[in-house]
Amino acid sequence: MRTNKPTIGLALGSGSARGWAHIGIIKELEILGITPEIICGTSVGALVGASFVSNKLSHLEDWACSLTKYEAAKYFDINFGLNGFVNIKKFRQFLNEYVANDETTIESYEKKFAAIATDLKTGREMWLMKNSIVEAVWASMSMPGLFPAIKYNNRWLVDGGLVNPVPVSACRALGADIVIAVNLNGDLIGRHYRTTIEEKNHENDSSNNNKLTELVREYSSALFSNGDSDETAPGLLDSIAGSINITQDRITRGRLAGDPADILLTPKLAGIGLLELYRADEAINAGKKSVERALPDLTHMLENN
Repeated sequence: MRTNKPTIGLALGSGSARGWAHIGIIKELEILGITPEIICGTSVGALVGASFVSNKLSHLEDWACSLTKYEAAKYFDINFGLNGFVNIKKFRQFLNEYVANDETTIESYEKKFAAIATDLKTGREMWLMKNSIVEAVWASMSMPGLFPAIKYNNRWLVDGGLVNPVPVSACRALGADIVIAVNLNGDLIGRHYRTTIEEKNHENDSSNNNKLTELVREYSSALFSNGDSDETAPGLLDSIAGSINITQDRITRGRLAGDPADILLTPKLAGIGLLELYRADEAINAGKKSVERALPDLTHMLENN
């Protein structure tokens, strides 16, 4: 008979803007008295997980919920570079404020943490468990087409969602007796493209005469809007997003079949697009609701371990 409480691991999956759901899940689990000691994250899951182990999750939540479409667009370069769209300088400042400074190491935290990335040369899955937590998160989030690959320990790394979108296996390897996993992409296949009507109805304000603001708004619309009917061809980022959704769904199904989680949470997030970072309130609430739906299983787990 087990005399000690089981070690709980939390596997936070990839899913870009849908990843704000992780915040709601962690908060709801804490209300139930479930505090994971092992956190493994892929892509945005690594970001939220790192913010959690750094005790900055509430700070991140406040920022995410205050984000507007215009503010979100500032994190992308208007003049597209050849290696990605993300404003690298601004993104590093963001990580320093909401995760840690560049010198903070993963080993310095009480909780065990791992960020999942992909070796661009070999295709191998990489578990980043030592050294700078900021660099680990950045590598895990380096989605091809949006971020440039990052050099980490002499390897060029990209987004971990290419190999392990929901890192249950990493939690097990780090010593978790029970793994609660979060799949952000479970209901995305076949989602209908959203219309552009919402994007075209910008509010009239004094900034409309500012050419830079207009340019950012046009860029924001290009990023966040989708085809307005089944006859309209998907835009570039719609095509990228759809391809990523399909790939990660297929990989996730295979990985979870071979190494299932004890509890699998699947927030309903199909309506939130790849880069709609400004919809944090919706995603966080969806995360909370996914925990509520799993309450019988979670209660059973707590009572029998």
